[in-house]
Amino acid sequence: METIIEKIIEKSVQEKQTRITRLYNPACMDFTNRHRVKSIEATEEYTRIDFIYRSSMIYINGGWIQMAQGAYIQLVGSKKRYGLIKAIGIPITPQKHYFTRQGEFHTYTLIYEAVPKNTSKIDIIEKKDGKDCFNFYNVDFSKWMTIPHAADLAISNN
Repeated sequence: METIIEKIIEKSVQEKQTRITRLYNPACMDFTNRHRVKSIEATEEYTRIDFIYRSSMIYINGGWIQMAQGAYIQLVGSKKRYGLIKAIGIPITPQKHYFTRQGEFHTYTLIYEAVPKNTSKIDIIEKKDGKDCFNFYNVDFSKWMTIPHAADLAISNN
C-alpha cells in the first residue's frame, strides 16, 4: 500500500506581512465627525474597511444603526461594483444595533470583494438613493499612513 503525502509549503512571516498593508486615515482622529473611515486594508482576497461611528445626540438612547445587504464599493469613476462579503460589529438589515446613550462610539468592519491592486480612490455605498445611508464618496487613501506594528519591526530587524 502506497501512502501519498502532500507537501505543504509554508510562507515566511515576512512574506505574509508584506502582502497585507493597512492604511490609516489621519482624519479618523477628528472626533467632531460623527461617522468616519478609520482604515482600509486591500489584499488579493478581500478589501477590509474599518469605521468609527458616534451615536446620535437627537435620541435619548442614541438611536440605532444597521447595514444594507446590498452595500458595495466601487472605484471612483467606475460602474463595477465590489460586493459586501461580511459585516463585523454591525448587523445586516433588518436587524439593528441599538445604542444605550447619546454620543456612544462604535467601531465596525465591512469586508468586500478585492479591488484591483493599484486602487487609490473608492466610493463606499450602502444604498445609492437611500435616506440616511452610510455613503462615502471619493475616499482617497493614496496618502494615508501605515503604522508599523511590533511584529513588523521584529521582522525588519532580523
